[in-house]
Amino acid sequence: MSEDIRALSEKLVGLASHAKLTLSFAESCTGGMAAAAVTDISGASSMFLGSAVTYSNEAKMSVLGVSGDVLERYGAVSSECAEQMAVGSRRIYGSDIAMSVTGIAGPDGGSAEKPVGTVWFGFSDKDGAATFMRAFKGGRKEIREASVKQILFFVIERLS
Repeated sequence: MSEDIRALSEKLVGLASHAKLTLSFAESCTGGMAAAAVTDISGASSMFLGSAVTYSNEAKMSVLGVSGDVLERYGAVSSECAEQMAVGSRRIYGSDIAMSVTGIAGPDGGSAEKPVGTVWFGFSDKDGAATFMRAFKGGRKEIREASVKQILFFVIERLS
């Protein structure tokens, strides 16, 4: 784990623990890397409930409740899918906050409208859900690490 990711994870665990809030993830392109980063920090068990690594569309539907219609109409790498993933994670874990990530880490799988590096994030809490997209550069490793940093940074910003 990079020093940046470790520092962000430590900050996130501290903030969430202090606020007595629980967190869960739904991860696709990161394959559990965000959960690994958080659980590498001592004390994470007080605030981190789990992560659903739903790499396939079938898993997104059966585990998180992402609708087949959303996957068919918009694709797995979309605002609509990211939102349903975050909402599904919050529901299955019973967390206060949930984050999701779904994207194209490459080197294959990109298209003109969704190039490699396109990553959608979802956020869900008691007030509702929101999504945002980032376009990352680099190879597969860099895109996945940048996605993990974005998840951690976003939750830290929400808690600060």
